[in-house]
Amino acid sequence: MATRSLSFFRVLLLFLTLSVRSNGQGVGINYGQIANNLPSPARVAVLLRSLNITRVKLYDADPNVLFSFSNSQVDFMIGLGNEFLQNMSTDPTKAQSWIQQRLQPHISKTRITSIVVGNEIFKTNDHVLISSLLPAMKAVYSALVNLGLEKQVTVTSAHSLDMLQTSYPPSSGSFKEEFIPYLQPLLDFHSQIKSPFLINAYPFFAYKDSPKEISLEYALFQPNQGMVDSSTNLHYDNMLFAQVDALYSAIKTLGHTDVEVRISETGWPSKGEENEIGASPENAALYNGNLLRLVQERKGTPAKPSVPIDVYVFALFNENLKPGPISERNYGLFFPDGKPVYNVGLQGYLPDIIYSSSATTIKILNVWRAVMGLAVAGMILDMGVKMKMR
Repeated sequence: MATRSLSFFRVLLLFLTLSVRSNGQGVGINYGQIANNLPSPARVAVLLRSLNITRVKLYDADPNVLFSFSNSQVDFMIGLGNEFLQNMSTDPTKAQSWIQQRLQPHISKTRITSIVVGNEIFKTNDHVLISSLLPAMKAVYSALVNLGLEKQVTVTSAHSLDMLQTSYPPSSGSFKEEFIPYLQPLLDFHSQIKSPFLINAYPFFAYKDSPKEISLEYALFQPNQGMVDSSTNLHYDNMLFAQVDALYSAIKTLGHTDVEVRISETGWPSKGEENEIGASPENAALYNGNLLRLVQERKGTPAKPSVPIDVYVFALFNENLKPGPISERNYGLFFPDGKPVYNVGLQGYLPDIIYSSSATTIKILNVWRAVMGLAVAGMILDMGVKMKMR
């Protein structure tokens, strides 16, 4: 084997070893794939390991991704798309089939901790779809119970803040009247099975729509005078925490103080249309960098100071095929080649592609699998190596 090849393996092994020894707190990331230029899931597995990211949210149950993360220490939230809900709500056996086909083949080796049933259902204003959400969630939960997996895998759904009628001040948070007949039993179910209520929260949208009324510093977690909720006397110095507490207030109006709110998406675009005020690499770096600092400090919101915020940043990569304005394709922390879009202190390693069937290569990669607890051998051989053995 050439010296260059051995050096490559030694450097990567050292890099991964240092990553394993890191004591940094894990940060959740949304791994979207609406693009035609992304690296293979196998390479992404190495990138995330190098970043010490141990929580990933998928929008589906992509078997290639789940297989590539076999024997890793990454916890996955997998998505069950809106298109499945109506059928599952009327025929629970379809939920059982979905779990047997999409989850069971992987769960012995890949850590799947949650199924997110549907995404931003209430934003669709499709009342057939909205009325299908809870029955579909119950069907999924019952299927997990039948398979003995309900303790291992939670059931939830992700929502948009558009479901709120009022969000300011936070103590006045309330749901839109037309959604309450659906949300009341939904929250009862969350309480019953002890699963979190997920929210996609984006201060960027509020700032973009009202830049004269909302301080950019308030949106970006920068020093500012903030606001005081006159009803609670609580002081808010950033919009994200105010949004979360507004949701807690809305949930309380429906009789629940036992349902935890977690942030399934939040982020800031690095580029946007001319009218998307605030979309820039500098602001994206400030938003995500300050957010990561708050997560590491285990900060809670003013209304829930003892509950550290739980966040999944949107998103891992820029996705070039996403529809909508320019900003939709520019939320990524990384370009598809693994280079950071801006600096938030995350320096990762995206391996090159290797083409080799060498027995020596296989032996080395199998050692990695045993030592690192990662299926690196399968990963790299499946994606194939650019390095030539000499």
